[in-house]
Amino acid sequence: MRQHFAPTLGRLAAAAALAIAATAPAHAEDKFVYMTNWYAQAEHGGFYQAVAQGIYKKYGLDVTIKMGGPQVNITQMMAAGQADCIMGSSDIQMMQVREGGVPVVNVAAFFQKDPQVLIAHDDVKKFEDLKGKTILIGSQANRGYWPWLKAKFGFTDEQTRPYTFNIQPFVADKNVAQQGYLTSEPYAIQKAGVKATVLMFSDHGFPSYATTVTCMDKTVKERAKQVAAFVKASAEGWKSYLADPAPANALIKKDNPNMTDDQLAYSVAKLKEMGMVTGGDAQTQGIGVITDARTKASYDFLVSAKLLDPAKVDIAKTYTTEFVKDAKVLP
Repeated sequence: MRQHFAPTLGRLAAAAALAIAATAPAHAEDKFVYMTNWYAQAEHGGFYQAVAQGIYKKYGLDVTIKMGGPQVNITQMMAAGQADCIMGSSDIQMMQVREGGVPVVNVAAFFQKDPQVLIAHDDVKKFEDLKGKTILIGSQANRGYWPWLKAKFGFTDEQTRPYTFNIQPFVADKNVAQQGYLTSEPYAIQKAGVKATVLMFSDHGFPSYATTVTCMDKTVKERAKQVAAFVKASAEGWKSYLADPAPANALIKKDNPNMTDDQLAYSVAKLKEMGMVTGGDAQTQGIGVITDARTKASYDFLVSAKLLDPAKVDIAKTYTTEFVKDAKVLP
């Protein structure tokens, strides 16, 4: 009798446990922190959209977006455990970070083109017209696009002056050109009533990706499921943002009250017009895609410009395609 009764109790307990499990949520959402490279703006729209529209939640993530800024070393903060992954300005930049001893890996690139541009007055029609003109560039340019421009168009260090993130020197002098970001400085210059020509490096073969999702090696290994979910959900966020940016824009303005509706609208229009997110390989392989060929082009450029030591950085360790390959969110 006793032997027969025990399993019945066991079965009842199991049935009760199943009933409880059926009414409980599938699983608690995993916390995940992504840190951007600047104050909130349209260039971060897809990530904010995935928060606003519950897309991260759909994939089992509770995502916090932390803002970067001019005084914030986001790589250092990630290395100290304050973020799971960060937004690299470019894959090139993150390869150099790896050479500096921080084991980072690019897992997605949401801008298929680098938004870096040179802005000139409207007498300039092409890069070649800038020979002999003064070009204002930031110090970081020397470890990024400037050696590429010199090799490609024959510019010289003598024609550069420091860029102070102020458009007034450009506005005041027709012989001056300056660096900028496709979605930012051209808008400010247009508002100032100055006619300008915007020249994009990526239209002339500059290989760099931008707006990366970059994580520590350890995170990719230990939180692969969460990283995969973040990449897929972010790709869906970008697709949704370009269709209707309003939900994300409300969050962007909350994080960055200085952001205006006009600036957001301008930036979104440029992202669409230039195919920043949906162009190139993203059209057929999905939003956020990284390819072996493009990564090799970035790596080869850095090595040829003596901006990276191949003895110190193995290209295979700088990126992985495993997450974007499986995400495949087509525009």
